[in-house]
Amino acid sequence: MIHYRTFRNSDPPALVELWNECFTNRGAYPLRNTALLEICVFSKPYFDPGGLFIAEESGHIIGYAHAGFGPNQAENDVSAEIGIICQIAVRSLYRRQKIGTELLRRCEAYLQSMGAKEFVAGGLKPRNPFYFGLYGGGGSAGFLTSDSAAEPFFLHNGYLPNESCLVFERNLAKAEPIVDPRFLTLRRRYDVQLLPQAEIPSWWQECVLGQFEPVEFRLMDKLSSMPAARAFVFEMQGTKPGEQAAGILDLNVRPDTRRQGLARYLLANSMRYLQEQYFKRVETQCMESNEAGIGLLRNLGFEQVDTGRTYRKPATPAPTEPQSGATA
Repeated sequence: MIHYRTFRNSDPPALVELWNECFTNRGAYPLRNTALLEICVFSKPYFDPGGLFIAEESGHIIGYAHAGFGPNQAENDVSAEIGIICQIAVRSLYRRQKIGTELLRRCEAYLQSMGAKEFVAGGLKPRNPFYFGLYGGGGSAGFLTSDSAAEPFFLHNGYLPNESCLVFERNLAKAEPIVDPRFLTLRRRYDVQLLPQAEIPSWWQECVLGQFEPVEFRLMDKLSSMPAARAFVFEMQGTKPGEQAAGILDLNVRPDTRRQGLARYLLANSMRYLQEQYFKRVETQCMESNEAGIGLLRNLGFEQVDTGRTYRKPATPAPTEPQSGATA
């Protein structure tokens, strides 16, 4: 008989075993122990054991689902308006028995009890409370299409496709230098700076990224002493032995300096530095709607290796008690 309950402190070793059986797609990293689960999930200040549901049979964990919330607009606290289905997994021998559906139902009930008015399946910035660095590759990408069971499951349970991002990868081991005639002029105007401790802009992003200690690459305008472009870079976990990989996040160019080649110049210098540090490949992500960003990455030799999607579903209003004297 299947029994459902919430998280206990003794669960992580069994969750590691479950994770390694269920998540074998390219963007999910195999776990050697519970350390990455601690970093990416349990150590977050907003982790609530009541939002992580376990399915077990005879004391053996056969599935789990995890629900949480994203930040408020200022990114200085959690907002309960939109509930996030962060992850869900069921062992292969127990699938097609409605276990995943029941776990999802419990997640939705938990989120709605906390005030959620709608549900989003998949963590995508900024609504990515857990699993950054553990699932998604070089960032939070919702549920990956390489995770083939995810989309049919959510569509079957009333969710509709919401946002999509493309996952790109570039091989650094055999990469040729990036040449652009604009670089000579840009080199005279801008300094490329490496900040060993990135200036993470908000409490929320510190919670998500901080334990990975990202560095910041910055283009500093020599004339104004103002930053013109920036990007975060972090060392990705779980890669193959001897294959160091880095993720590039939050590439941003100041609006008044765009369309001058600064993004290309910053990425070229960042990747050259990573190559000199013996990184073998680099990953980054770009929203599917960002045609300019996608064109830039492809022009720099990045290849699309996956797609991430989120799925949205409105919360069903809770039934109200009939007023005295009302007829049914």
